[in-house]
Amino acid sequence: MSLPNHAITLLNSGVSHNNRAAQIAAELQQRISGMRTGERLPGARQLATEFRASAGTISSALATLTALGLILTEPGRGTFVASRAVLAEPDFTWQTPVLGRTRVDPERASRVGAYAGSDHIPLSWGYLSAELLPTEELRQIGARAARSSRAWVMTPPTGSAELRRLLSADYQAEPSDVLVVAGGQQGLVFAMRTLAEPGDTIIMESPTYPGAIIAAQSAGLAIKAVPSDGDGILVDRLRDELERTRARSIYLQPNYANPTGAVLSPERRTQVLELAARAGAFIVEDDWARHLGIESSAPAPLFTQDPHGHVVSVLTLSKPASPGIRLGAVIARGPAGDRLRASRTADDLGVSPIVQEIALELLTSPVWPRHLKRLRSALAHRRDALAFAIASSLPAARVPHVPRGGLHLWAQLPHGTDTREFSAAAHSAGVLVGDGRHFFVDEPPSPFLRLSFGAATEPQIAEGVRRLAALSPTTLRS
Repeated sequence: MSLPNHAITLLNSGVSHNNRAAQIAAELQQRISGMRTGERLPGARQLATEFRASAGTISSALATLTALGLILTEPGRGTFVASRAVLAEPDFTWQTPVLGRTRVDPERASRVGAYAGSDHIPLSWGYLSAELLPTEELRQIGARAARSSRAWVMTPPTGSAELRRLLSADYQAEPSDVLVVAGGQQGLVFAMRTLAEPGDTIIMESPTYPGAIIAAQSAGLAIKAVPSDGDGILVDRLRDELERTRARSIYLQPNYANPTGAVLSPERRTQVLELAARAGAFIVEDDWARHLGIESSAPAPLFTQDPHGHVVSVLTLSKPASPGIRLGAVIARGPAGDRLRASRTADDLGVSPIVQEIALELLTSPVWPRHLKRLRSALAHRRDALAFAIASSLPAARVPHVPRGGLHLWAQLPHGTDTREFSAAAHSAGVLVGDGRHFFVDEPPSPFLRLSFGAATEPQIAEGVRRLAALSPTTLRS
């Protein structure tokens, strides 16, 4: 009995990782290849004795073979060799013409959410490392939440009343303005898709968060980029672009922008709001770093300066609390908020109640301020360690400014550096870095790297930059 190539590859992959269940599955696969369809395999207890393995290991091996379609289990009767009809070689050529032009840039999309393997030093990663998370406290909170009856019943699609009331406070919003969503990325997609029609233009500061770019692409929006500096988006250029394109949507990160760490200055905040009001435009405020201030607390959200509903804020708890807590919110006033909340059920019927219960208890317990205090100190040390390592080992990699919050440093490399090649070489050397090309809508004006300090320890940071220096051209080291 022959096996398809994908089955052999999967089983061999498991063996290469020295997985006992995969080893047993591979041996049983060889045995099955010489058996007839419908022939019965030994029982799980007999296999456990034969392979000197636990019942759980045998169960895992059999589950692998079942998933590959090699065996079939009939309760009360046993496990049998399955019939394997040979399918024709797949032909997917019909799909591309039917699908039409792709909206989302696959290369950029592959980098959003991509993380390093266990053998990589994560010098570009948008979440906190495990030792910075309140993991033990979350375990205890999660256990209590699981015992609550509220964790196992439906909440309104907009989110639990208690959580909405809590999240609204920082934004000086009404609880009814809050829509709870499954993380900031979902909030961005949902906001952009609801506030604009396919084909409309959205203006983005440049460079910017690649996830926002693919969110806009997914919504079918045309993206126009406006440069930014250490004080945020350039207002004169924004004014020109609004007049030229008649855009009705603007995407901004006013606090600790990813990747530059820039904070929109007080003067520019006022000017941006005036421009949005004059143009009748929405501002999608990505407030992802609200809890990641290092020198001090983050400035108040732009939302708090806008009573007229031009600003729609998106926040997340996945960044400061845990990537496992996929929870965020979209906050919007007026008819825009009504539309966002009304159309929610087209996507899903709400965030898991147990996740909402965990978030609610975390945010209202003494654990939260203690965690943020520890986090601020740890991020300060790691940020400074990364800045020092770059200055001492890669002095030609210029960091325009050291951010007062967030998770990233933005480094400009000497002219002529190929960031695609450099990022690939770094990956081969066991270091994950952010290729600056992915943070620009159009061609980058210079070669850049995003280097992150939230996911790597100080020794990892030092070692990671040392490896980058070892593979860098002389111009970066001198």
